[in-house]
Amino acid sequence: MHDAPIINLGGFNLDLSAVLMLFVSGTLVFLLCILATRRLSVENPGKLQNFMEWVVEFVQGIIGSTMDLKKGKPYVSLGLTLILFIFISNLLGLPMGFITEAHKPEMIFGHVIEATKDLANGEHAELLWWKSPTADVSVTAGLALIVFFLMNYLGLKNNRKHYLKHYVEPFPLLLPLNLIENLAKPVALAIRLYANIFAGEVLITVILKLGLVGIPFMAAWQGFSVFVGALQAYIFTILTMVYIGQMTIHEEGESH
Repeated sequence: MHDAPIINLGGFNLDLSAVLMLFVSGTLVFLLCILATRRLSVENPGKLQNFMEWVVEFVQGIIGSTMDLKKGKPYVSLGLTLILFIFISNLLGLPMGFITEAHKPEMIFGHVIEATKDLANGEHAELLWWKSPTADVSVTAGLALIVFFLMNYLGLKNNRKHYLKHYVEPFPLLLPLNLIENLAKPVALAIRLYANIFAGEVLITVILKLGLVGIPFMAAWQGFSVFVGALQAYIFTILTMVYIGQMTIHEEGESH
């Protein structure tokens, strides 16, 4: 396995490859949206405009399947951002990898890269700079925490009475279990996304070691990985909307 280019910054380990790939993912999503909307046309829409309109309608369908679309319209931009960012992030590690080899302690921004700190004569470290950012658990945990804080904030803001009441339903004795259930949601979101993408990249590394024999397996796995990347982006987005709907929307048919 390759080492991550991690530096210690103020007592915190900072993975430079994760930061780099987050920037790349964000930039690609931004450029895609700009290119798709720069020449909007009703009569003669371009291919990118058609694609973006389809994605928006797809996200609206996701939201409509989890809550009343009229109440869920404010979350369309959130769902669109999540599904595009996660999908692109999931695919970045598929076409290529960028690896550098270090034979001595390497410095960057005035800090030594941890994997190269103890290199002696004849030793080397292989640093992986290009990968899917969602193959890093710190990235998926960050996304999951954003969803966790957002859904609880919106629940307290828009549906406070029923948000607080659901923790003691159907019996007050279940309060600890309901709290654990709420805390487990971001954990499940983070681990599911990370495990699927990381496992895919590990398998790519294994197939590459097969040489020419692995070419047909690589082609098949690349195609399957695109499907997995899209599926995981969909699952993360729809679960986000399910959680927000549960926290913020009180159906009139429920007991008061």
